[in-house]
Amino acid sequence: MVFEPPKRLVRALGETAPDGDAWLEKLPEAAQQAVALRELTVERVQVPGGRSSLVALVRRADGAPAVLKLAPGRARPEAERAALAHWAGRGAVLLLEPFVTEGVLLLERLHPDVSVRSLPEAKALLEAAGTLRRLWVQPPADFAFETVAERTGRQAEAMRASAQADPEVAPLVDLALGARAELLAAPPDHLLLHGTFRQSKVLAGERMPWLAVGPDPVVGECAFDLARLVRDRVEDLIAQPSGAGTTRRRVKRLAESLDVDQERLRGWTLFRAVESGVRARRVGRQRDAENLLEFASWL
Repeated sequence: MVFEPPKRLVRALGETAPDGDAWLEKLPEAAQQAVALRELTVERVQVPGGRSSLVALVRRADGAPAVLKLAPGRARPEAERAALAHWAGRGAVLLLEPFVTEGVLLLERLHPDVSVRSLPEAKALLEAAGTLRRLWVQPPADFAFETVAERTGRQAEAMRASAQADPEVAPLVDLALGARAELLAAPPDHLLLHGTFRQSKVLAGERMPWLAVGPDPVVGECAFDLARLVRDRVEDLIAQPSGAGTTRRRVKRLAESLDVDQERLRGWTLFRAVESGVRARRVGRQRDAENLLEFASWL
């Protein structure tokens, strides 16, 4: 089988690839080698798939279904492997093998086309939040995960550079950076977090109704993890006349349901929305940028 990277993956990695990066060019050969090494039968490549990895639905030598995932080093696949091994299937997809090849993961097969996003909004938020809660555990001692301070520090540098080049976004960037500084002054938790959690990252499973996939794990406070969920379906929020009020109620409801400080959740939601909006604007995704920055202005 020829492993053709989905267009969404090519486009997304093209926005972040450093000069000279050849991962995409080497991907078909790497996928073939991963399949042969594990004696897998490929059913299909998942399309549109993710934005940082190739995902293929496969069967193992004994006929059992599985998922083969290949990701470049900049997507931190070894951190994902370590987090999934630590969670051991509690709230997240199960890792089916120990380390074999760097950047290649063999995972439990879920239902890739059924996420909690398919549920009505209120039910989706409830199920997603319940899944996220199970992931918040003490990090393992044998892997040095990136911290929230480290990750957002890199992002803050890029945001400052964008604000200098694009003064229109400077006021929101200043607010977001100020919120980050206050939040990092006294973080309440030091837990293992999913890192990029949203409704589309929660898929239907057999062992449990819903399981999280695709973590970009980080260690820090729970409010940082929950913040990305607040802006789920942002395009729907923007389309509502009452979008600002709905957003503020969502912050309150999610904070109360997961016992997270409401103001800390608001602050991290602001930072993460502005960071995503500025990044989208920088790479030319203007509609996404407008939605995210308008959402941030409501906070």
